[in-house]
Amino acid sequence: MNQYNFDILPERRGSGDIKFDELRNRYGRSDLYSLWVADMDFEVAPEIRSAMEKRINTGIFAYAGVSDSYWNAVMNWIRTHFGFSVTRAELSFIPGIVRGIGYAINYYTQKDDKILIQPPVYHPFRLLTESNGRMIVTNPLLLNSDGTYTMDFKGLEETVEREKPRMMILCNPHNPGGIRWTKEDLRRVAAIASRNNMIVISDEIHADLILSGEPHNSFFQAGEDAEKVGIVFGAPSKTFNIPGLVSSWAVIKNPVLRDGFYSWLTVNEFNDAPFTASIPTEAAYTSGEPWRKELINYLNGNLEYLIEYFKANMPKIKVLPPQASFLVWLDCRDMNLSQPELVDFFTNKAHLALNDGSMFGGEGTGFMRLNMGTSRKNLAEALASLKKAYDRL
Repeated sequence: MNQYNFDILPERRGSGDIKFDELRNRYGRSDLYSLWVADMDFEVAPEIRSAMEKRINTGIFAYAGVSDSYWNAVMNWIRTHFGFSVTRAELSFIPGIVRGIGYAINYYTQKDDKILIQPPVYHPFRLLTESNGRMIVTNPLLLNSDGTYTMDFKGLEETVEREKPRMMILCNPHNPGGIRWTKEDLRRVAAIASRNNMIVISDEIHADLILSGEPHNSFFQAGEDAEKVGIVFGAPSKTFNIPGLVSSWAVIKNPVLRDGFYSWLTVNEFNDAPFTASIPTEAAYTSGEPWRKELINYLNGNLEYLIEYFKANMPKIKVLPPQASFLVWLDCRDMNLSQPELVDFFTNKAHLALNDGSMFGGEGTGFMRLNMGTSRKNLAEALASLKKAYDRL
């Protein structure tokens, strides 16, 4: 018997969130099934809502400290879900992972330093790097004939040795491909980085949404090389659908990397956790596990429905089944449309707001990203609208 109902969605239009209220500005129209930005349509776990309501109902919004129970909840979650132990000294609050990556870029690198990414990949990696005056170096993923991706380790080693990037930003699990990297993958990355004195930032924001039933492999499970060069960022935001509350954390094992950076965060007051971050995080990490497990079951049902629907009705659009997260990478190359034509088809013909695959790099041309973190009914209606356009095409 399920404890939570993911079939009932709250009304989001008019709430001020970008997923619905920015449709016209971003897509030129508002009559769209909104399946783009990476948050889900579900209400948060009632345990999180209850904790926030209790705090807000005090009517006091003064300066707030962070309790030991918050830090203990984060450390326990990392140990039980990420497979490694962390001390309080190794842990820091971060006001969002994208901000955390930006802080790290500014602290550890200089203007014109090179930073390596693996496209097609989460676009802020590139935007943060270039906007901060650093140079992008790419090690594109290899797209296999079966629709899976693998890392090009030969290319990675050659690129690192030739270009000497100061930093690599690793997406683990990978967005938009939904890839759960293996421990061997991570060990090979860590070894290459260690030999070449390259810092590795591992963005693990989707780590708690592994759909395959297997455990997440954190970068710090890759051994001593990973601990020497690694910075791991994680958050409850995607898992528990609280990105607007801006709560993330960083773990750095190596004191040579850690001490100066954490001091810099402290003196600039970048690492103070407000109660709007600490309270929902503690509630999620102490009471949210039943909700998370039911969410994963629901997402797996959505994915199964999605795969079968495309296979039966739109065979020229291939689903690359994610191993993690609620984001689905769609291979639309068999439709033989240019990227602008493809975006126009989804937006103006099918009435779906999806992410343009090319925003993840040139390797995303011919692809679109779909957010399945919605009710089965809403997903079915969106796919039916897409099928009508597909049949006309």
